[in-house]
Amino acid sequence: MSKEIFYVEVTDTFGGEANYSWVRRFKVHAKSFRGAIVKVGREMGLPFRVACHFPEFSRYDSKSGATCAFVSDYTYQAAFMNVKSI
Repeated sequence: MSKEIFYVEVTDTFGGEANYSWVRRFKVHAKSFRGAIVKVGREMGLPFRVACHFPEFSRYDSKSGATCAFVSDYTYQAAFMNVKSI
């Protein structure tokens, strides 16, 4: 299986919903959605658990519940600035 490129957004939560008072964006080379979130988790020092999975994206919540991450295929995200490649 070859590596794909994934787009990951990590943000804070408020009442269990994504809040976006701050956001970190990543372009990740990995074999799967799970592989992408593992790399981001290592980068940020947060353990993530799957919250829901859809064909287009997956949501992962941190163990503390204070942050969440959205993982999707990287399909030209040029509109966003400051996307860190890992």
